Amino acid sequence: MSTIKNRVQLIGNVGQEPSIIILEDGKKLARISLATNEHYSNKKGEKHTNTSWHNLIAWGKKADIIEEYVFTGRELAIEGKLSSRSYEGKDGVKRYVTEITISEILLLGA
Repeated sequence: MSTIKNRVQLIGNVGQEPSIIILEDGKKLARISLATNEHYSNKKGEKHTNTSWHNLIAWGKKADIIEEYVFTGRELAIEGKLSSRSYEGKDGVKRYVTEITISEILLLGA
C-alpha cells in the first residue's frame, strides 16, 4: 500500500492557455488549470453537471510537452501528487495553495 500514497489521477479539459516560466537556474515550470466534470441526476430525474477545477504544475520534460502540445480545451489524463504551499501576498495576507504536481501526462482527443 505504500506505493499508492499521495497519488492523484484525473481526466479533464484544460481551462486556459498554459503558463510557462523559465526560472533563473534554467528549469522550466508549466502551470495549467484542469476541469473535471461529474454528471448526476437529481431526485426529479433532471441531469446536472458539477465541474471542479484543479491547479496543476509540471517541471522539465513534462513542461516541454505542455508548452508544445497543450492548449485551452485539450483533454488530458494526468497522474501526480498533491502539493501544498503557502506564500504572503502583496497585501501582506498569508495565502495557501494546493496543486497537483504532474508525474505522468497523456494527451487525449484530436
